[in-house]
Amino acid sequence: MNIESYIVIFVIIAMVVALAKDAMRPGLVLFSGAVFFMATGIITPQEMSAGFANRGMLTVGVLFLVSEGVRYSGILNKLARNLLPDKKRSMPRMLLTLMLPISALSAFLNNTPVVIIFAPVVKRWAERLKISPSKFLIPLSYATIFGGICTLIGTSTNLVVDGMMQENGFKGLNMFELTRIGIVIALAGWIYVAFIGHYLLKTNKKSNQSSERIDSREYYFNLKVTKNSSYIGEVIKKGQIENNKNVTIAAIERNNKMIDTLTERVVLQEKDNLLVCGNEENVENIISMNGFEIVTHENIEQMFKQEELQKIEVVLAPRFPGIGSTLEEFDFYSRYKGIVMAIHRNGSNITSKLTQERLRAGDSLIILSDNEFVDTWKDSKIFFLISSKGEVEKPVKTYKIGWTIATVLIMILGATFGQHLPTIKGNTPDMFLFASMAAVMMAILKIFPPKKYAHAISWDVLITIAAAFAISKALQTSGAAEHLASIAINSVKHMGPAAVLAIIYLLTMFFTEVVTNNAAAAITFPIAMAAAAQLGVDPRPFFIAICIAASASFSTPIGYQTNLIVQSFGNYKFKDYLKIGIPLNLLSFILSVMLIPLFWKF
Repeated sequence: MNIESYIVIFVIIAMVVALAKDAMRPGLVLFSGAVFFMATGIITPQEMSAGFANRGMLTVGVLFLVSEGVRYSGILNKLARNLLPDKKRSMPRMLLTLMLPISALSAFLNNTPVVIIFAPVVKRWAERLKISPSKFLIPLSYATIFGGICTLIGTSTNLVVDGMMQENGFKGLNMFELTRIGIVIALAGWIYVAFIGHYLLKTNKKSNQSSERIDSREYYFNLKVTKNSSYIGEVIKKGQIENNKNVTIAAIERNNKMIDTLTERVVLQEKDNLLVCGNEENVENIISMNGFEIVTHENIEQMFKQEELQKIEVVLAPRFPGIGSTLEEFDFYSRYKGIVMAIHRNGSNITSKLTQERLRAGDSLIILSDNEFVDTWKDSKIFFLISSKGEVEKPVKTYKIGWTIATVLIMILGATFGQHLPTIKGNTPDMFLFASMAAVMMAILKIFPPKKYAHAISWDVLITIAAAFAISKALQTSGAAEHLASIAINSVKHMGPAAVLAIIYLLTMFFTEVVTNNAAAAITFPIAMAAAAQLGVDPRPFFIAICIAASASFSTPIGYQTNLIVQSFGNYKFKDYLKIGIPLNLLSFILSVMLIPLFWKF
């Protein structure tokens, strides 16, 4: 290898570490790497900027607008309310009833809005049937992944690989080319989750309460005993006050020492700091306890009209500007006029020193605020917003639903059969053309707010994709891709191209689970292309494997955004994804290695 190859490999390793540690947003990490390659002459300015003009990247951006139109039309809300059965049935039947239509939607729509709308509905539906929501929310996320691998527009990664293929002189993917392998994996996934996987998602119950409440998520609040409080002198036994058993006092901080109230008998004193545990429905009860102050803010009644005060649950999106900061540093109240009462993270509760916790993407916050918070931030991309009464309802206009369905159908049919239509000055109508037409039509009909169209676009995803093309080019021009491909081939050359395909799949799957799907595709695509050239075989099977492996992210909450969204709703821990996801990753791998060479010859 030459010096440029070593530089590229070193920088890519550094980017993977930065992405895995969430040091910066993925777009900025990849863009920084691409700028470094341009500054060192490994790629030219033209190669650096080529990704920003790639039709695959532009198509992803336009599809954000189409998905926003579908979200605003109210179709998904209507489906979410009418899709789920009214009565409790067998678990496999209920899971299949949920997953099949969700997968069908996700084959053509951005997965994120589908999960954002369906997750709170599924959670309340499960609680009404007295079933743990944790049985359904990971399957909800997986269902969107199953659908996404079945079509060209099902996930941004498919469009990225398609763009890289065309940029390197290969024929791109057609609308349903991936369906052959995608539907098999989806079918296997539905069966696995419905009949086996749900047993690995244990019902979350609070062990130290005799209540029959299922999956009652517990939060912790810091309260201070005020002067002249009627609770001074009250005895706490086994974590409970005799006159108020709706909450549990887990510990008391007194004179900088922590007292375990679950095992010790304690008499309350003035200025005691209490760590109080209660479920979501008891927030109001905690607030109304005379003689206590909420440590996060002492003057709630002066900040809000009591009749408008409500509990709001939000999940922090990656765009949230306070990621990495503590609540104290960020000053949440002055920015959003809401008081953070509790944080729920990775299936665990923040038990003390709430204001010192550094916020992370995927954190679930319980906020006290008024109607203005919901009105101001309900369409924001920095929060995935759910109120105590469910998701914010929007009035549905029938004409919008009709126009939206017609527009999306025309887009799908046009993209599918565009190659059979007359060319436009030599250019064949493609997905980019029909997606752009659909977005413009939705804007003209005001299906989504035209003046707010920029809010619907995930710019970090687009920058990630554009920079990914530059990273891929650096791997090619430096010779690093060819060298890495040689290593892969030499290790299994006696086993033929199918073994190389397996290595490419595993490599892509690994990068997807620890970084992001688009970054994974960018790293492995040039390696796959170089491996095919050295073997003298058609690289298309390798490209298909990258599409599947980059999207089939089941084992971690960080590999795919929908996994991150449901983590808080379902009260999941990291190990929950490992338990149900690793067998599914293995199943997808085996099916792909067996079937891809049958559908796409080397």
